[in-house]
Amino acid sequence: MHATRIIAIRHGETAWNVDTRIQGQLDIGLNETGRQQARRVARALADESIQAIYASDLRRAWDTAHAIASATGGALHAHKGLRERGFGVFQGKTFTEIEAAWPDQAQRWRRRDPQWAPEGGESLAALHHRITRTAAELAARHLGEQIVLVAHGGVMDMLYRAATGQDLQAPRSWEVGNAAINRLLWTPDGLTLVGWSDKRHLDDDESLDETTA
Repeated sequence: MHATRIIAIRHGETAWNVDTRIQGQLDIGLNETGRQQARRVARALADESIQAIYASDLRRAWDTAHAIASATGGALHAHKGLRERGFGVFQGKTFTEIEAAWPDQAQRWRRRDPQWAPEGGESLAALHHRITRTAAELAARHLGEQIVLVAHGGVMDMLYRAATGQDLQAPRSWEVGNAAINRLLWTPDGLTLVGWSDKRHLDDDESLDETTA
């Protein structure tokens, strides 16, 4: 069977998610809600057949993935290709602070200009290329099997766009909630969407859908 099943998970909540503060590639850990979400998504996947778990090496994703590995027995591997978009000088700032300090840059960001990048950061086009290349590289190792990718909101967004053919500039109308379960299928022809944003395991938890990072 020339296909790989992918379960894609955004990390659990962090304090910076709550503050709408851009994390980018800064190494921010989970808050207590995020740790609880990690435990819950791990329990939800405990009976799945999982051959490998690949995670961003940033702590918020790695700790979420570690909980899943402990529950499923899947082999856990770090992969820098699954890191969040690099936001350069925007990292550590809130949306409000960015708009006040860099109004012109903030406008290009809001317009989702594919070629624009904040100073020291990464463009949407570069992020899309990195994520689709990484997903294909990892999935190709596991044809006929199921793997888990644990990463970030921007990564989930790129996976969804790649699987559905959404343009990089299309406004986001889909959720990328913390610790939601997203399912895709990869073949050498690319990604297709199987299911998205299953949050039943989180009960009534509020999982912020941070729009950009």
